[in-house]
Amino acid sequence: MKRSLEDNIIDIVVYGILLLLAIVTLYPFWNSLVLSFNAGNDTAAGGVTIWPREFTLENYKYVFKDARLVNAFWITVARTVTGTVLSILFTAMFAYAMSRRGLIGKKFYMILCVITMYFSGGLIPSYLLIKDLHLMNTFWVMVIPGLISVWNMIIFRTFFLGLPDGLEESARIDGCNHINTFFRIVLPVSGPVIATLSLFTAVGHWNSWFDASIYISNQKLLPLQVILNQTIQSILSFESSTVISATKQEFLQNAQSVTHKSVVMATTMVATIPIVMVYPFVQKYFVKGVLVGSLKE
Repeated sequence: MKRSLEDNIIDIVVYGILLLLAIVTLYPFWNSLVLSFNAGNDTAAGGVTIWPREFTLENYKYVFKDARLVNAFWITVARTVTGTVLSILFTAMFAYAMSRRGLIGKKFYMILCVITMYFSGGLIPSYLLIKDLHLMNTFWVMVIPGLISVWNMIIFRTFFLGLPDGLEESARIDGCNHINTFFRIVLPVSGPVIATLSLFTAVGHWNSWFDASIYISNQKLLPLQVILNQTIQSILSFESSTVISATKQEFLQNAQSVTHKSVVMATTMVATIPIVMVYPFVQKYFVKGVLVGSLKE
């Protein structure tokens, strides 16, 4: 079919807008990456945009100099993997139960779930609860409190309600109970929604630091985000301190290539790039998975 001039103009305008949005979205990340590889004093002078003007690795050397960083990285990986797998599993099981039409009191349970999305017990009651459960200074304090996500449960429930009734009926005929039906029939056909919600949950666990900073004092259990935040705070204290210590003397010797801003950019890249690398593997599931909640309720 021959395209008209109006169609070509519309395409040019649409692609131009999309290109502009892509640049506006990606440039801050790219500029942060560039600044992380640029000398700190040169960054302070300004004008560094799309390429490092004075390339250096001192910013990353300063970040990785902390021996706790490697241990914190694996703690974060373990938290992300364990927390995501368990959260998706238990949330999906909860959503499957809530999607059953014969469940007694389903509306009441749903109201209770929705209330938790708008109201919480507060920080002090939550702290006392975690303490009474003996979860303080344990790995599981970063996993168990967020095991069930009501928002994810609603999306799972909507997806399960959209599945053909024949799937469950055929499973019942073959002698499957609810557990077998869930694991052998429902989960295998829920790939898009599982992949999408798993990514969102993993990003949340990877970026989370507030719970660990409150409930964990054992340095060996602190995740990456907490360690990086402490690194940034330490370099701030070095810059603002008037007392010349051995550590500060070392920092001042490297001041030509390491500044607070350059270290912040390096820590941002260390915390961001690993989780960003996961996106391409689940990108194909996004459109179908994210739109699940808008298809049926």
